[in-house]
Amino acid sequence: MSVREGTLDELRAAVGLQIADEQLLRTLASGLNDVEDVLREVVRSDVQAVNEAATHLVEAGGKRFRPLFTILASQFGSGGRDAVITAAASVELVHLATLYHDDVMDEATMRRGAESVNARWDNTIAILTGDFLFAHASRLVADLGTDAARIIAETFGELVTGQMRETVGPAEGENPVEHYLSVIGQKTGSLIATAGRFGGMMSGAAPEHVEALCRFGEIIGAAFQISDDVIDIASPSHELGKSQGTDLREGVRTLPIIYELSAEDPDPRLVELLGKPLTDDVLVAEALELLRGSTGLERARATLSDYARRARSELEALPPSPARDACESVAEYLVARTH
Repeated sequence: MSVREGTLDELRAAVGLQIADEQLLRTLASGLNDVEDVLREVVRSDVQAVNEAATHLVEAGGKRFRPLFTILASQFGSGGRDAVITAAASVELVHLATLYHDDVMDEATMRRGAESVNARWDNTIAILTGDFLFAHASRLVADLGTDAARIIAETFGELVTGQMRETVGPAEGENPVEHYLSVIGQKTGSLIATAGRFGGMMSGAAPEHVEALCRFGEIIGAAFQISDDVIDIASPSHELGKSQGTDLREGVRTLPIIYELSAEDPDPRLVELLGKPLTDDVLVAEALELLRGSTGLERARATLSDYARRARSELEALPPSPARDACESVAEYLVARTH
């Protein structure tokens, strides 16, 4: 079982995975190495412009949590390794495709420490590259059978619906917190749920275990977003590895902000500051300071703890194993990283 140098250390640091079992760690690392090979092969094109744009984000790397979770979920079955790797690569391709499209919508200039495709080339290239990756993800899944093809199609629908709902915002009279939590369940949770479902399905896990992995993935995916919302406000820049208050600067209303603005007696200065994107560093610093002491941040942390608890409860349906322990460590990490 070949494992590239550095992969084991990277896995130990990734998304809070605490894995004491060396064999499981090597299985995951080997699987991720194979996923990387598939990704690089699939996105390759004889057309130079397509090849450069499509390999741009693949080469930039990332945590690869979705394929990692696919492989981890496959540990509850006993076979189908090739299908698991194919499924893991397909969910990562879908994720990468959404990043190309997100960068266009957000007018982003950087992604994973590299210049974004829309900034390096233009929006049209970025959109078409995202479509190119979606197409290849569909092609991979087609080899996995009609059930898998239906599941990925439904997931596409959830991702697009979530993005549309986020763009439009809550309907008149709709609770903004419930709207936000529902949107992140679609935008982030749905694909991670599919990763868990695919891993269980392709390895022949019991149906009840496949469903538990799917539910865990959906909940933990939303929890990742809530955790990111909290640390964007609560963590110093040197810990984030980027400027604080990114969401404030872009005018994005994350969960702590939504909680604060929907409170019975919100801080009037915060209401004024959060009424538009903040470009002035002094105003960003002021808003961050007020948010850190707000009930909005406190309530967001409480919601995150509840999501982590719900995720752990889904794991109770799975047999005790190092793989289950690893899944549980992710839920614990998401809470711990915000304190």
